[in-house]
Amino acid sequence: MIARRLETRLHPDDRIDPGKAGPQVMRYVTVNVAESPVAWLASRGMLTMGQLHAGERLRADYERAGLAARVTMRWDAAPPAKSRGGARAGDASLARIDAHRRFHAAVDHVGPGLADICWRVICAGEGISGAEKALRWPARSGKLVLGLALDRLVRFYGLG
Repeated sequence: MIARRLETRLHPDDRIDPGKAGPQVMRYVTVNVAESPVAWLASRGMLTMGQLHAGERLRADYERAGLAARVTMRWDAAPPAKSRGGARAGDASLARIDAHRRFHAAVDHVGPGLADICWRVICAGEGISGAEKALRWPARSGKLVLGLALDRLVRFYGLG
């Protein structure tokens, strides 16, 4: 059995007040490293450290941008009567807007053929065999294609 390793991480985009200069209180988050399929592959020597960091960076941008589907009720105030719903520009923080921009730029850089496996494995947390079946790929091809996609992400994020 693989031991779960919890790490406390800090990201510069998580500043409480992005407009304020100087030292600020930063947000610390405890992350279960074993929950990511990319971390699982890297722990078994199937990915390089650059690929791992690029995959985790894409996943962090995805989470920070709030692109994941909501599974619970939203308890914030209802939109004004004149609005037809949806998020207002004032609702999003600068960090969320930057993460949204970075995520879409990274997916565009990876390309249409490789972006599918990136989203399924890195962002949605789907296993490689499940992604291969959903994309109707041959068995054991997903790991190779994911490696190619992660290499492009390494170049995009400048980690290579």
